[in-house]
Amino acid sequence: MKAVILLSGGLDSSTVLYQAQADGCECYTICFDYQQRHRRELSSALAIAQKADVVDHQVVRFDLRQWGGSALTDDAIDLPQKRELEEMSQTIPVTYVPARNTIFLSFALAYAETIAAQRIYIGVNALDYSGYPDCRPDYIQAMQEVFRLGTKQGRSGEPISIVTPLIHLKKTEIIQLGNKLGVPWELTWSCYAGGDVACGVCDACRLRLAAFAELGLKDPLAYAV
Repeated sequence: MKAVILLSGGLDSSTVLYQAQADGCECYTICFDYQQRHRRELSSALAIAQKADVVDHQVVRFDLRQWGGSALTDDAIDLPQKRELEEMSQTIPVTYVPARNTIFLSFALAYAETIAAQRIYIGVNALDYSGYPDCRPDYIQAMQEVFRLGTKQGRSGEPISIVTPLIHLKKTEIIQLGNKLGVPWELTWSCYAGGDVACGVCDACRLRLAAFAELGLKDPLAYAV
């Protein structure tokens, strides 16, 4: 079975790639250079794809900075730092990129139908503190219907399935799953800040560090603080 995996280079998407392989899929990875603040993640995505020996690794390039609207695509919007986990859960954060997963899934769908893949894996998580609207089950269900109605495969009765193995898992449970699957955490990248060393204070770093600490494990990445 062929599968396209959305691979950002982060903890979640890397776990999803290794889960797809464990599911017996022939894996094709796709990542996105949208001129994000943290483009450093692209080198991690490549390293993980190579480590996992995927069939093919695609990089799609476009520029969301022309619109901005997010701390990840507009340098005029400050990146949240040193926030408590409870604070992160109160509102949709400024790191939300408008319609990002819809854009990503559209590219992945085009790629998947071109190679006659049966599945698309994405590492969305509804329990994450960020509460992004395009990471929730009702959104995924709606996109699945788009996949069915908007493709030749779907209209032919063989719609490409969206697979979300992490959607109901806590961050600690994702790390436990990744450990079981052998995910190389040292190659992954979660930081939003855009430096060569993970900042340790942005929301993504703090969520990751907190999960490793809760499990009594050391994150193999180096951090600036």
